[in-house]
Amino acid sequence: MQLRALTGNEAMAEAMRQINPDVVAAYPITPATEIVQLFASFVADGKVDTEFVLAESEHSAISACVGAAAAGARVMTSTASQGLALMHEILYIAAGVRTPIVICEVNRSMSAPINIHCDHSDTMGSRECGWIQIYTEDSQEAYDFVIQAIKMTEEVFLPCMVSTDGFIISHCMQRIEMLEDKEVQNFIGPHKSPYSLFSEKPITIGPLALQDYFFEQKRQEIEAMYQAKPVIKKVTEEFNRRFGKKYGFFSTYKTEDAEQILVACGSCAGTAKVAVDKMREKGVKVGLLKLWVFRPFPHKEIEELLSKVKVVTVLDRSDTMSTMGGPIYSELRCALYDSPSRPLFVDYIYGLGGRDIDIEQISDVIIKSENIKKKGKVDKPVDYIGLRE
Repeated sequence: MQLRALTGNEAMAEAMRQINPDVVAAYPITPATEIVQLFASFVADGKVDTEFVLAESEHSAISACVGAAAAGARVMTSTASQGLALMHEILYIAAGVRTPIVICEVNRSMSAPINIHCDHSDTMGSRECGWIQIYTEDSQEAYDFVIQAIKMTEEVFLPCMVSTDGFIISHCMQRIEMLEDKEVQNFIGPHKSPYSLFSEKPITIGPLALQDYFFEQKRQEIEAMYQAKPVIKKVTEEFNRRFGKKYGFFSTYKTEDAEQILVACGSCAGTAKVAVDKMREKGVKVGLLKLWVFRPFPHKEIEELLSKVKVVTVLDRSDTMSTMGGPIYSELRCALYDSPSRPLFVDYIYGLGGRDIDIEQISDVIIKSENIKKKGKVDKPVDYIGLRE
């Protein structure tokens, strides 16, 4: 194991180097530019065997990735925000033709107005595309999950995006425990693709399908997302066993005796842990659930934990624009709807466009949820943190 001081972008680029994909097709965009910039230097220096394709747009980049993966290559790329939006048409195709592509995605707000800083509106806007989605708190998790994502995608034949919070993680330096190159290669194993240009049994990729077969083909893709859950569980357990980690669908912090639980994903989870500690010192029984895997949504596993508490407080870094709160909040309420001991739910939208959220603001949210617990009802189910009046 090597100890390195790396930013989130550097950590993801190093994971890509150790994976040594066959093809990387990319078009750089802030704040993810450094990932492919660094990887291009690895290509130029002969540190990887990758065919690097500098495309003329993100749409072209992901199209090239689909073509390469369909031809049997191990494929990766990187993007953010408007770049992911420009890929949107092809994201559906990548999942629909079951190509195991991994995107190192850096979360950034969606225009308008133009903003280059973090929120989760880009990836949450693509949550129905059929991609596995993983959110990370820091550079270490980003590094570890990129390596695991390759194995996940190639076992279930669905693409995956692993995301970090723009600038907060992508450009901040952190101590990283890196695996040795051989350890990474031994973990991911040789690439085994169901596709090949040189197959004795030729296939058609992405044909026209009308009323006669389209439904059946989509049902197979939907089933693949169901099957992704046991694959993710198996891969994370193997990674944990080999390297002494504790990954899964989500992590918990001080939830054993909690009467209310905060739910968060991304870099905010680290701040939330400190707020939980402070409120615990004041006698408030609060815990934290940090969500790693958002697609497939681990609803049964979460239901088992959250059904035991009285109040669930969700921190969403994007809004569904549906007047019903953020995406995590909506998913959790749906997951707990049939629970016989359904908790009260409240959602807080925070950090849009990169606005900071601090310990005091999260502590204030916890106090509000204590009052909800005492009253036994929620007066304002969706609210906003740090918004100027």
